[in-house]
This record gives sequence, C-alpha cells and structure tokens, in this order.
Amino acid sequence: MIRDDRVLLGYKKTGFGKGNWLGIGGKVEKDESLETAAIRELKEEISIESPELIKTAELFFYFPQKPTWSQQVHVFLVRSWKGEPQETEEIRPVWAKMRDLPFTQMWDDAKFWLPKILTGQKISGIFTFDNDLKVIKHELNENKNSLF
Repeated sequence: MIRDDRVLLGYKKTGFGKGNWLGIGGKVEKDESLETAAIRELKEEISIESPELIKTAELFFYFPQKPTWSQQVHVFLVRSWKGEPQETEEIRPVWAKMRDLPFTQMWDDAKFWLPKILTGQKISGIFTFDNDLKVIKHELNENKNSLF
C-alpha cells in the first residue's frame, strides 16, 4: 500500500517470516484467484477493504536447504482502499518513508526488487537463499511489455 511518499509495511508477529518487516499477503486458497486472495489477505491481516490492486511483480524464492519454503509470489501495489490499516494477531502495520525502508529488518531479497516496484517498474525475478536466509544468487527482469 502506498500513500504519498510512504509505503505500508507489516511487522510479522507470528508464523513464517516472524520478526521481519514485509508486505501484506499470504497463500491462495483452493478455487481462489490471485486477486481474490490478495483482497482477502488484506482484510484478514490489516482490516482494509476494496483495495485497488496493481500487479507489479512475479518472484520465485528458492531455498535449496529447505525446499518446502520455496514459493512463487505475486506482488500487487495498492494505492486506494477503504478503512485504515489495523493491527491484528499476525501483523502490526506501520507507514514507512520510501527513502528510509528498513531493509536490514526485511527478507534479504527486498532490497533488490522493492525499490523497483515502488518507482512503477513491473518485474519478475528469481532469488536463491543460503542457510542464513541471505540471497546468494538473483536474477531480475523488467517487464517492459508486461505479461501481467
């Protein structure tokens, strides 16, 4: 979510990614579209409704030592919505200035792709992590002729 020169980050309080600042999201449920899942997750995790979704990235995260963690992620930006973000059991939302994002407290991959989508780029990427959850290899492609 973007408002003026700020982006909404969530402090993950439970589950996968606990202790990191990250975007709001989750898994797609059976018979659910990507967009429907994103809308549901925003409501469940920070209590906002009717978001206007803009697909900006498709990312693949590969964890060779923990293959069950590997996943494909679809990233959407949200510029308009109803309601104000609220803290839930899983997430504490905080507005951060785009120029001061806490990359050292985020998943290691964010520093590579997040600045790009915040400037309006549409991208795809692959990230490989080591045992310490640091990116050891990555590839980013800007989608000038968007496939989204």
